[in-house]
Amino acid sequence: MTRHRILLLPGDGIGPEVTAAARQCLEAVAAGFDLSFAFDEAPVGGAGIEACGEPLPAETLHRARTSDAVLLGAVGGPAWDAAPRRPEAGLLALRRGLGLFANLRPVKVFEGLEDLSPLKRDRVVGADLLIVRELTGGLYFGEKREGEYEAFDGCAYTREEVERIARVAFEAAGQRRGRVTSVDKANVLATSRLWRRTVEDHAQAWPEIALDHLYVDAAAMTLVTQPARFDVVLTENLFGDILSDEAAVIAGSIGLLGSASLGAGGPGVFEPVHGSAPDLAGRDIANPAGAIASAALLLRHGLGLPGPAQALDAALADTLRAGVRTLDLGGVTSCTRFAASVCERLDRADRLADRKAVEAGMVWTG
Repeated sequence: MTRHRILLLPGDGIGPEVTAAARQCLEAVAAGFDLSFAFDEAPVGGAGIEACGEPLPAETLHRARTSDAVLLGAVGGPAWDAAPRRPEAGLLALRRGLGLFANLRPVKVFEGLEDLSPLKRDRVVGADLLIVRELTGGLYFGEKREGEYEAFDGCAYTREEVERIARVAFEAAGQRRGRVTSVDKANVLATSRLWRRTVEDHAQAWPEIALDHLYVDAAAMTLVTQPARFDVVLTENLFGDILSDEAAVIAGSIGLLGSASLGAGGPGVFEPVHGSAPDLAGRDIANPAGAIASAALLLRHGLGLPGPAQALDAALADTLRAGVRTLDLGGVTSCTRFAASVCERLDRADRLADRKAVEAGMVWTG
C-alpha cells in the first residue's frame, strides 16, 4: 500500500480549525478507500514568525519539498501588521520555493445555495467555471523600489511563462466544456500584448478548444452579470488574484471555495481561498467547506486519486444540500459538526460517488 505524505500548514486565525476539519475528512476517505496517509505539521505565516522569526521557516520549506502534497489553512492577522516581513510573504516564498506556477480555483454554485448569492438566482444557476491564474510572475514578483515619495513595481512576463500556464488552461478546458477565455489588458500593457499573442499561438495546437479574449475590466463586469458564460478563465497573477476573489460572490460565500497551486511535478499546495478571519478564530464557527474542497483537490491533483476526490466532493455537496450550514451561510452548525456531517455522508454506501469511484478504478470499502 502506498503511503501518501501530506504536510499540514495550519497557519493563523481560523486556519488550524478548518485544516483540522479537512484532515478529519481525509482520514474518513482513507478508511473508506483503504488508503494510507501520513500527516506532518509545520508553521507558516504568523505562526512561522512566532516560532522562528520567519513567515516561511527553512524547515517548513524542507518538509514541504519532501511531502507528496501540502494542505494549508490561512495566514495573516493584525498581530503581525508591524512585523518586518508580513505573514503573506511566507505564501509567496512557498510558491517560489516549490515552483508553483499555476493556481486553479474552481467556482460553482452548490445545489440548494443558489439564493445565498447576492446576484440574481437566474444569473448564478448553472455557473461552473475554473479560473487558471499564473502564480509566479507579474507585479508580485517583479523588481521593486520604494521610497518616501516614489515607489515602483515592475511587471514582467516571458513567452515561456505564458505558454506553460496556457497549456494548463487548455488541458483543463479539454476535460470540461471546451472554452478558454483569456483575460488581459492588451490595449494598455505591453506584457498583456505578449500574453495575448502567446495564447493565440498556443491555441493553434488546440483546434477543438474555443478561445476568446476579454480586457480585465470587461471580465470583472461579466463575472457578475453573466457568470454562466465562462468555462475556463486564463489570466496573469494580479488580475487572477482580483477576479478569483470577485468570483466568490457567485457561490454565495468565500468560505465555500478551495484552490490548488501546482508546479512541474513537485508537491502542490491546496488551500481555501478565504483569509485567516482572526475575529472568528477559536470559536468553532468558521466554515470548513473551502478547506474540505481543497482536500478534494489535493486528492485529485496532488495524489492522483480521482475516485476518492469525487467521493469527498459528493459528500460535501450532499451536506450543503441537506441544509447543514455554518454562520456565513445563515446557519448555526459549528465547524466541527460540519466536518462530522461530511464524514457521515462519506460512510453511506448508496452515493453516486461510489459508482464514479468504481469507474475510476478506486473501490469504496467503507
